[in-house]
Amino acid sequence: MAQQERAIRTRHAILKAAASVFDERGYEAATIGEILTRAGVTKGALYFHFPSKQALAEGVLSAQFAEVSLAPRVCKLQELVDTGLLTADRMRRDPVVSAAARLSLGQEMRTLFGGQAVTLWIGTTEKVLQEARAQGELLPHVDPAASAWVISAAWTGVQVYSHTLSDRADLVERVVALFEHLLPSIAVPAVLSRLIVTPERVEEVVRETERRAGRAAEDRAPEVAGALD
Repeated sequence: MAQQERAIRTRHAILKAAASVFDERGYEAATIGEILTRAGVTKGALYFHFPSKQALAEGVLSAQFAEVSLAPRVCKLQELVDTGLLTADRMRRDPVVSAAARLSLGQEMRTLFGGQAVTLWIGTTEKVLQEARAQGELLPHVDPAASAWVISAAWTGVQVYSHTLSDRADLVERVVALFEHLLPSIAVPAVLSRLIVTPERVEEVVRETERRAGRAAEDRAPEVAGALD
């Protein structure tokens, strides 16, 4: 178990280092040597987890979803809002989420990755909207698939503009404005009036995710200690 825990930590360190290099340099300019230096691991350790630079990039794209995962909400539209706000906050602070955005949107990346991260985001959004429809949260005319495409595309546009104009300093506020414009067109009035869509909401969501992460670490601690005894 201790060996498994070390492997998990090593993999996480490699992903964080790779993400920071991809975010700063882009995929083509990033080098394995710089990633090794930042991760502080041997080449053998890196290639054990990731056999190529492309595998590293794919790992970063996959890891972003873990960084912005939430506990399920009773209200699915609030879950949609909270995920959007948490992603905005993480994009400013977490190299994995920031790098994933760069890797997802670069035209040169389509040959390597085929837009898989964008497709996953649209699919994730559609699933939440389908659940919202099943609970009566959506207006009758709303098509979850079409709305998921529009919401995901609009969110991406907000992120790109914020990155270009303010280095994402105003991203949370811009995402709040986006939801304020979009939600009245899909949510039934009774649900819309209860949704919390404010910059302050992100602080609550971040604290919640940190508490969940802390509890998960505490749950793993006895297993690691037992393996060391």
